[in-house]
Amino acid sequence: MKKLLAITVLTLAAAGIVTGCSGKDIGRDAALEAAFNDAGVSESDTTRLKVSEDRDDGRKVYEIQFDVDNTEYDYEIQASDGSILSSETENRGGSGVQSNGQSGADDTTSQNGQNAQNNVQDDGQNTQNNGQNSNQGQTNPQTGNANVAVSREQAIETALSRVSGATEQDIRMELDLDDGVYKYEGDIIYNGMEYDFEIDANSGTILEWSEERF
Repeated sequence: MKKLLAITVLTLAAAGIVTGCSGKDIGRDAALEAAFNDAGVSESDTTRLKVSEDRDDGRKVYEIQFDVDNTEYDYEIQASDGSILSSETENRGGSGVQSNGQSGADDTTSQNGQNAQNNVQDDGQNTQNNGQNSNQGQTNPQTGNANVAVSREQAIETALSRVSGATEQDIRMELDLDDGVYKYEGDIIYNGMEYDFEIDANSGTILEWSEERF
């Protein structure tokens, strides 16, 4: 009986050691360092930094998101050893001229010439199909073709006024048509908090607002 108890104790102890090893966690800062090193940036270069913990196939992982200029980075870092499980980048297109370079300028000129000819030929159809949109665009070009009273800049100002210290770099927002109503939908990631919101594009009223710490 004593030998059996001794074997049981040793087995449990060994299991505890294995569990402890498999539960190793490099920590938030080390995971961030792994992502920043891979992206070739420092934390001071980033905005909209978000770090959350999750489990993937039984493994603890750190999900890290941040923006640098107009590029959004999305990393999944394994917590046990800091290896990068996945990484994605997305260009927000805010600096299209810089991205296209000189060839982009030439292409734009060429495309504009072709578009001008096409517009003359298809003027009748464009007038029928886009009559309202053209008028709306002239009324409020900052919101595209949508006929809304509140400009994008005004909606951004409304949202940022709710988060002290946040700037335009911390916000992502788009105009959406929901059940026939135009809304600005977006989020602000700032200082360890994520703020999700919806703003009526005609009245400027905040329809929804939620806050979550990560």
